[in-house]
Amino acid sequence: ATTAPRIPPTRLALHHFDMNYSLQLKDLWPSVRAGLLCEQKYGALLNSFSSVDHVTQELELLSATDFVSEGPKKAQRLELGVAAEKAEREESRSQEVSGEGRTVMDTETQAEMSAPLCASFRSNIKCYTFPRGDITRFRPARPDFLGLLDYYLLDAASLLPVLALNVQPGDFVLDLCAAPGGKTLALLQTGVCGHLAANDISVSRTKRLYQILHSYVPKEVRETVRVTSFDGRDWGDLEGGTFHKVLVDAPCTTDRHSVMEEDNNIFHKRRTKERQMLPMLQLQLLIAGILATKPGGEVVYSTCSLSPLQNEYVIK
Repeated sequence: ATTAPRIPPTRLALHHFDMNYSLQLKDLWPSVRAGLLCEQKYGALLNSFSSVDHVTQELELLSATDFVSEGPKKAQRLELGVAAEKAEREESRSQEVSGEGRTVMDTETQAEMSAPLCASFRSNIKCYTFPRGDITRFRPARPDFLGLLDYYLLDAASLLPVLALNVQPGDFVLDLCAAPGGKTLALLQTGVCGHLAANDISVSRTKRLYQILHSYVPKEVRETVRVTSFDGRDWGDLEGGTFHKVLVDAPCTTDRHSVMEEDNNIFHKRRTKERQMLPMLQLQLLIAGILATKPGGEVVYSTCSLSPLQNEYVIK
């Protein structure tokens, strides 16, 4: 009783979010708040280094779908609908103008109809999720005959930065804040990295990264990944202008963890200064990631926070 904080950090976090995100998100905040307080829903990232054919069949029998391949399909269907609707409007307008019933489209519409309706999307990454509203839990991952686990459970949204990085064959890739290792594992699933460097300043978290690689990646591939524990802010000085693609998945308030878990909570009063300095740390990491990138390369910056201070303002 004498050592426990009067107000637990989870409650402090929720109060902070209520004060700030309600102004930012307005009418959306109640539903987002409910989402933050709900139990986390996982996706199953298939391990392409394991025998996954039977796993795919098993998951599909449970009505799980690969959201990576479904996303472009949905986008294409949406764009088809939009293009068809615009074409219909143009046809109606042309009939009114000419009175001859000919279909006359402006050059913008013609370009939209002739161009690919969805950007070229190729990925070896497969991640299965259950339908919206289905809170079925995935079984624990199982090892194959080589001892490699068949899938990795993670929040499916964690894959979005990896997909946005759009790694191409032979790319030199840097995961600047890599631990505990889910995104590093996803980058390896692309099968096209020419070289992958995974860095995290925390030695203890880097050990977790090693464990993930050992559990999911064969030795010959594992040995091609360079794992380091440098301060990411120094990477521009260490290896400037080296990488084609850099992922800066920066430390943040980790909103869901902050409202759900007391352990290692950044809203604990002992960590107030650390929390206040997060945007500066994130800015320094982003600059280091940019400096580490070759001219013409690409950097993806991401957090698992809704805070504009940690996202939009850092980018600006």
